Amino acid sequence: MRIITICLMLIWSISASAQDSNIILFTENGERFTAILNGLRQNDKPETNVKITGLNATAYKLKVIFEDAALGQFNDNIYLEPGNETTYVIKKNKKNEYVTRLMTYVPIAQAPPTPPSTPVVVYNPSAPVFDMNVNVNTTETVVQQTTVTTTNGAPANGSGVSMGVNINENGGSISMNISGFENAGGTSSQQTSVTTTTTTTTSGYNSNSQPAPVNNQVVYVPGYSGPYGCPIPMLGPDFNSFKQSVSSKSFEDSKLTMAKQVINTNCLTSQQVKETMMLFDFETTRLDFAKYAYSRTYDIGNYFKVNDAFDFESSIDDLNDYIGSMR
Repeated sequence: MRIITICLMLIWSISASAQDSNIILFTENGERFTAILNGLRQNDKPETNVKITGLNATAYKLKVIFEDAALGQFNDNIYLEPGNETTYVIKKNKKNEYVTRLMTYVPIAQAPPTPPSTPVVVYNPSAPVFDMNVNVNTTETVVQQTTVTTTNGAPANGSGVSMGVNINENGGSISMNISGFENAGGTSSQQTSVTTTTTTTTSGYNSNSQPAPVNNQVVYVPGYSGPYGCPIPMLGPDFNSFKQSVSSKSFEDSKLTMAKQVINTNCLTSQQVKETMMLFDFETTRLDFAKYAYSRTYDIGNYFKVNDAFDFESSIDDLNDYIGSMR
C-alpha cells in the first residue's frame, strides 16, 4: 500500500510539473504595449491586452515597452502556478511608476473564454532572442533646384542677389541679400541656387539585428528558468556549515546577525532561505530574514517557497508587500 501511495505521488508530481500555464496581461488605462518574456517578443504589434499560453516555468522576466514613447518601458518579474491562468494588470504605483500587479489566477479548465478582442500568443522558448534596443535611423535627402534669369545690365560693384536656405531637424531658416543692378548697356546672367536638405529621424526596433547573445549559465536549481537575484548559490557542504554556525547561537538576535553577515557575501537558493528561516524561533525574525535575503537569492522566481516557513498569513502579506515595493 505504501509503495502504491508513493507511486501515485510521483505520478501527480510529474503531471503537475508538466502542466503549462497561461498569463493575461492588460493595462489599467488602455495603454498599448509590447510584452517581452525572457527576451522573447510576444505580440507582433502593441496591444492593450495579451494572452500568452504554453508557459511551463513558474517565473519569467517581463519587459513591457509602451507604444507611446513618452511612457517608456519597464522590467518586472511575474510568477505563475502550473496549470493555472494568471492575470496581471499593468498600472502605476504610488510613485507614479509602471508595475505589474497580480489580479487573479484560476485553473485553466475553469478559466472563462477568451474574448475575440484579446490576441492569443503561444510561447515559443526556442524562438530567436530579439535585440530590443531602440535604434535611431536617419535618412537624409538632398534636392537641388537651379533657376537661371537673364537681364539687361551688368552688376555694379559686385552687386547681385544671393539666397540661402538652411533646413534641419530642429527647424529651418532662410537668408536673402539683395542689392540693385546698374544698367551698363551690356548683358549678364544671374543664377540663384537653392539647396534643400530633408532629414528624417525614426526610432524603433531594428528588425535586421542579429539575435542577442545568450550567456551559458550553470543552473543550480534543476528545471528553473526564471530570473536570478545573484550568480552562484552556496554549495551543500558550505550551507550545512552555515546552518550549524547559526544554530549554535543561544539568542535569536545573535542568530539573525550571523545569518545576515554570511549572506552579505554569499548567495542562497529559495529552499536554503526557507531552511535558514526555520532556524529562528520567532515569526518576526523569520520575516526580517526573508526580507533581507530576497535580493541575495539565486532563484527569486521560486521565492514563494519561503512562505511555508511562516505560521501566519499576515507575514506572507507583509513579505509580498515588501517585494512589491522593491520593483
